[in-house]
Amino acid sequence: MPGADIEFHPVVAALYDRVQWYFERVQAPEHREYLAAGLDGRVLEIGVGTGAMLPYYEAGTDVHGVEPDPAMWRRARETAADSDVDVRLVSARGESLPYEDDAFDYVVECGVFCSVPSMEPMLAEVERVLRDDGEFRFLDHVRSDGLIGRSQDALTPLWRRIGGNCHLNRRVRPLVEASDRLTLAEFDRPTIGYWPIREFARGTATLCD
Repeated sequence: MPGADIEFHPVVAALYDRVQWYFERVQAPEHREYLAAGLDGRVLEIGVGTGAMLPYYEAGTDVHGVEPDPAMWRRARETAADSDVDVRLVSARGESLPYEDDAFDYVVECGVFCSVPSMEPMLAEVERVLRDDGEFRFLDHVRSDGLIGRSQDALTPLWRRIGGNCHLNRRVRPLVEASDRLTLAEFDRPTIGYWPIREFARGTATLCD
């Protein structure tokens, strides 16, 4: 299990599925389907959470998943036990992945960039474990423009404390575009949720040297 330096949020884990019920049943399916579409080879999901992505992977897909929070990890194991996908779960962080270089054909991230202490180390790990021509697929809520964005900036310090370090005002596209090894192949910015979580970044980036 992860070390004691990681901050865990057992209340968030216990309430997550109930709080996210509408999002997962109504708003998220088409976007999770995007993340899982056509996957073959070896797949890594960073931040499995309670296992919300697992029903979207096709049976037979070689899925590996990491999750640092013990309460989330236990719930993900229960979800995996009821899944048709053979998922190998590891208790680890996205910023320090326990895999060799060039280990995966795909890396999937959904709702993780918002809560890691810093996005850059996790993206560096994505680049390290992806094989050449491998794909990084992501879906995460991001800062909106204008007044809504400024309100997210103001609310984020409190939101982080009650929401498992979730930041309302992060920007994903500039981070991916700044990468020396990832090339953004697809990008969309759909409005999925409601204030204060409203706009999302959804896309695919390809690894090339």
